[in-house]
Amino acid sequence: MGGSQTNWGVLLELSGPGPKHDQLARALRRAIRGLEDGVAVPPSRQLAADLGCSRWVVTQAYAQLVAEGYLAGRTGSATRVRRVAREPQPKAPARPEAPPRYDLAPGLPDLRHFPRQRWADAVRGVLTTASHADFGLPDRAGHPRLRGTLAGYLRRVRGAETDDVVVCDSVTDGVTRLCRVLLERGVTRLAVEDPGWTRLRRAAAATGMAIDPVPVDGEGIDVSRIPRGTRAVLVTPAHQFPTGVVLSPRRRTELLAWARDVDGLILEDDYDAEFRYDRRPVGTVQGTDPGRVALFGSVSKTLSPALGLGWAALPPQWTLPGHAPPVVDQLALAAFVENGGYDRHLRAARLRYRARRDRLVEALGPARLSGVAAGLHLVLHLDRDAAEVTKRARARGVKVAALDNYREAPGEPALVLGYGNLADNAVGDAVRLLREAAG
Repeated sequence: MGGSQTNWGVLLELSGPGPKHDQLARALRRAIRGLEDGVAVPPSRQLAADLGCSRWVVTQAYAQLVAEGYLAGRTGSATRVRRVAREPQPKAPARPEAPPRYDLAPGLPDLRHFPRQRWADAVRGVLTTASHADFGLPDRAGHPRLRGTLAGYLRRVRGAETDDVVVCDSVTDGVTRLCRVLLERGVTRLAVEDPGWTRLRRAAAATGMAIDPVPVDGEGIDVSRIPRGTRAVLVTPAHQFPTGVVLSPRRRTELLAWARDVDGLILEDDYDAEFRYDRRPVGTVQGTDPGRVALFGSVSKTLSPALGLGWAALPPQWTLPGHAPPVVDQLALAAFVENGGYDRHLRAARLRYRARRDRLVEALGPARLSGVAAGLHLVLHLDRDAAEVTKRARARGVKVAALDNYREAPGEPALVLGYGNLADNAVGDAVRLLREAAG
């Protein structure tokens, strides 16, 4: 539509609230959105005559649209429509993938059993009793109350040796922040378990750290295969993800000896340590040598990842710069641990997960499984391509993850089955559909 062919007096209807120049600006915005780039709008004197208004009304409206980018005006030249003023047609929103009927992907606790009422009571209590100073500028390392509470909990429950912790958002957040400090001090390579938790590996790599995958076998990480020149290693000793093995006493000894020999640092992700069903969980590696091990944990697998609450117990020579989570949430967790609510929640969760794991193992029947009786996942070994099984299972409404998703190179076909967020009464149907997909 050309400017000379447009009857602007008919096209523009001044109406609505506000003075006339605002009404005209609104009308012009609507009109010029459909015009081609570079089309000239009428001179202000001509448009004022067509509309029966003062020239000042038109010049004010033009000036406003020039400022907003709808028009471009140059001295001695006509005012024209600008390309940037053309509004793109909104794209149709992508249709979100329908959630699976049965979610057996690892990584989530039972969200149906989040202790909503007890958590709400903890938050309410904090808002009632917190001092005015608690609502001031927060401590970057976390609120002293939660730091002390977590240190006591880790000593009591996990055998850690620490008088203080740093509060962070998650294990991934804590490891990422420590990797940045390592890089600043000249430690540029990080050994990781292979297979291992992909998100952590990618987060560490995103800091600029070079990643050295180290094989895992039935005893845990093979310490003898940590490359020379590497001075930091990330491990999950209590319940390795995803293989489900526990780091053997022999390998623990070798790992600590390695750290002393290379003047290195062990980053211990205390993954799934709260959930062991056949015996008491093993204590932390950090408790054996707190000067060589940084211990990380969170409530992501015990309460919910949505809370964004984690911690790190560091050797004294290391720091964790950054910001802690919101103070009210920190104080709520401190109260929840102090009043015994966290311990009670974990006891109930252990019983629930143990029964669910037993039910899943029974339903899978003679299938070959691996991983100790712990945590929120197990490994199902297959005799056919795992990627094809995951695709066929998804078509039947079952979400599962292939073991290859977590290792550097493809290996024996297997699935990592998470049962944390699977309803108890869904185990039978989920396994039946999975059998169909693998058949």
